[in-house]
Amino acid sequence: MLTIVTADYYNQQQMSDLLLLLDLYAQDPMGGAEPLSAECRQQLPQMLQQCSAAISLLAYQDGQPAGLLNAFQTVSTFAARPLINVHDLAVVPAFRGQGIATSLLQHVEQIARERDCCKLTLEVLSGNQTAQQTYLRCGFAGYELDPAQGHALFWQKKLV
Repeated sequence: MLTIVTADYYNQQQMSDLLLLLDLYAQDPMGGAEPLSAECRQQLPQMLQQCSAAISLLAYQDGQPAGLLNAFQTVSTFAARPLINVHDLAVVPAFRGQGIATSLLQHVEQIARERDCCKLTLEVLSGNQTAQQTYLRCGFAGYELDPAQGHALFWQKKLV
């Protein structure tokens, strides 16, 4: 049986499950193929506790941690309404193909609708065809304002 809960960042077991799932995702090629650092594992719980915009969903399959969705609420300046950005979405390899990612996305969409958000956003690697198919099935599409100007690209500048 699949159960999805909104993580309580003060619940030690849920934070342990969140860190386990996030670390498994980080070690996956689609997550960068490197484990979380000890510093990250130590600091992340407190950072999430202090971030009122953070939303984490934990999926349990028959009581076992099976999936994770981390998101953050922010503001759409063009719509003057809140939006939720899905930052991490991961399913443990042993539980893939069971609809867990779809269920997590449906759950965060419900939260977004309750909060009167104008949209959900996320980024996906161009080589992650499995995730792209899931997102398309869930109603996501590439971002563009004007097709003549092209689609949006997600860039970063590391500040280390």
